[in-house]
Amino acid sequence: MSAIWLALPGLFIWSAIALLPWRPWSTRESLDGDPGIPAADLGQITVLIPARNEADVIGRTLASVAAQGKGHRIILVDDQSGDGTARVAAETRIEGLEIVPGHPLPTGWTGKLWALEQGRLRASSPLLLLLDADIELQPGAIAALRDKLEREHLALASLMAKLRMSTFWERLLVPAFVYFFKLLYPFRLSNSAFPYVAAAAGGCILLRRDALEAIGGFAALRGRLIDDCSLAAAVKRSGGRTWIGLTHTVLSHRAYTGLRPIWEMVARTAFTQLHHSGLLLMLCTLLMLGAFAAPVAALFAPAPGAQALAAGSLLVMGGSYVPVLRYYGLSPLWAAALPLTGVLFLLMTWTSALRHWHGDGSLWKDRHYAGMEHS
Repeated sequence: MSAIWLALPGLFIWSAIALLPWRPWSTRESLDGDPGIPAADLGQITVLIPARNEADVIGRTLASVAAQGKGHRIILVDDQSGDGTARVAAETRIEGLEIVPGHPLPTGWTGKLWALEQGRLRASSPLLLLLDADIELQPGAIAALRDKLEREHLALASLMAKLRMSTFWERLLVPAFVYFFKLLYPFRLSNSAFPYVAAAAGGCILLRRDALEAIGGFAALRGRLIDDCSLAAAVKRSGGRTWIGLTHTVLSHRAYTGLRPIWEMVARTAFTQLHHSGLLLMLCTLLMLGAFAAPVAALFAPAPGAQALAAGSLLVMGGSYVPVLRYYGLSPLWAAALPLTGVLFLLMTWTSALRHWHGDGSLWKDRHYAGMEHS
């Protein structure tokens, strides 16, 4: 009987997720550019690119932005780089590119938001595209995002970049990162008028400049580590509509060649997602152990009933993950590794919490952020 009780929580959790009416596991919220359309007139858009030590990727990013159409302005804010990022950018000789030397980081700001704020003050166009420096846009990406924003009268539209999935660790963990993000921030709820869920993906965000100014610019978010979702929440609170979707035409070239880089990426903000709450951390731990570890343990229990329940739980779990794997062209067999992946993400969350309690804060681009607020 005890083994059956071990198997029941996982079956309940995964059955509930599978039956949720907003389908957080679905990939239906998606938008790709059309490479066959003529060069678009993008004169209403200014592209803001914050860049700190991005010399290896900035040339490809700028070339892809320039190829999107005509008339758009590109403002690259060089955030105190030490690797020649500004020099590499200048060597592209791209028309409409302005390189802004970033000022030193003020107290209470994150580097990315400070760089974006400096770029915002130099922009006058009605639309702003916030683009990470490691992003390569496929043809038609900006035009598709702009058309989506205008057609549906949105204040903000965001595309979750396709991250690299080349190495073993990337294939094991990166699609799961997207999957867990969608469980935490269901896209269908975020894209609706529901006030308590708002999400954006910071790699590629198109928003109306007046909507940004209405919330006080990036200064209103200056202490937020999870700046993208904080931005979406602020825009939504101010009355603007937001939208987020997956895509194949916004590509990140940030390499996660081993376990440690992915671990650091998740640990940087995982405890922030839990509002730095020990109670929420314990609830999260119990939930994830019940969802991922308990069904595997029950599968090897001597009781046939427990084994059947555990097998059902694992099948529903894997089935909910398959749409994300298929969207990114990966084998559905990776779903069998989801229990292991879930436990690894739990350990990353504990790493984040321990660092916070030790006063270490978050480390990103050689900067420590301690005491920053949640999203």
